[in-house]
Amino acid sequence: MFGNRTKTAKLNGRESVFVKRKRTFTLIFVSFIALFLLSSLITDYNAIGGFLSLPKAFVWSIKNLVPNATSWPRVPLIFDNLVETALLSVAVTVCSAVCAFFFSLLGTRTMRVNPVVGRAVRIIAAFFRNIPDIVWALLLLFAFHQNILSGFFALFFATFGLLTRTFIETIDEISASCVEALHATGATNLQVVSQGIIPSSMATLISWILYMIETNVRNAVLIGILTGTGIGWLFDLFYKRGDWGAVSLVVLAVVILIIVIEMISTQIRKVIM
Repeated sequence: MFGNRTKTAKLNGRESVFVKRKRTFTLIFVSFIALFLLSSLITDYNAIGGFLSLPKAFVWSIKNLVPNATSWPRVPLIFDNLVETALLSVAVTVCSAVCAFFFSLLGTRTMRVNPVVGRAVRIIAAFFRNIPDIVWALLLLFAFHQNILSGFFALFFATFGLLTRTFIETIDEISASCVEALHATGATNLQVVSQGIIPSSMATLISWILYMIETNVRNAVLIGILTGTGIGWLFDLFYKRGDWGAVSLVVLAVVILIIVIEMISTQIRKVIM
């Protein structure tokens, strides 16, 4: 009898937990629906009209975004600007990663730096991370005007902030026990970094760097429209001319570039992980 009562109590407890979770998920779902309807009402967004326009947009793309005889001669120009965008993304990410790594060492609890300095590092990283690269580009246009330097620094600041934050968390999570052991043996800070932090967290850090290269390739296209550089500038030029065949080639080239970089990143992750 006692065993049956215990089993019944456990079943009732599980059922009550399931009912609570079900109510919570239902409440969250209803809240999202209500928020969507309220936002649509405030912004005059017609969701039904938007969905109904998708077939028309698809048909228009099929008819217009097709390479033609006049667009194929522009392939060398598209390729040159695509390479420029890819190299810019890689250069920005590598520079940001190097700066972010050394800066993040000051913000980690693992390195036992002054708490005030660590807090300041985290605030600075949050400042750079929370300002979108588009906003950085618009601000830098006043200083450097439309050139590749504006795009470089716009991507650099945003990438630096994000990588600094992720590097701090990675070092604190992965290298804590190893660094504690090195500190116990009386190792210097340089030895802690070279013998503890770098070997234990290098794979994760490289994975984040590869992810940021993929992200910056996509962001560089949009930044290029503002700064007048790279494949983004070429897309904007063809778009304003109404040269839809050339626009389709630019879009196709960007898609291929992103896929190739993602494939390379995947292979590198398989090797280092």
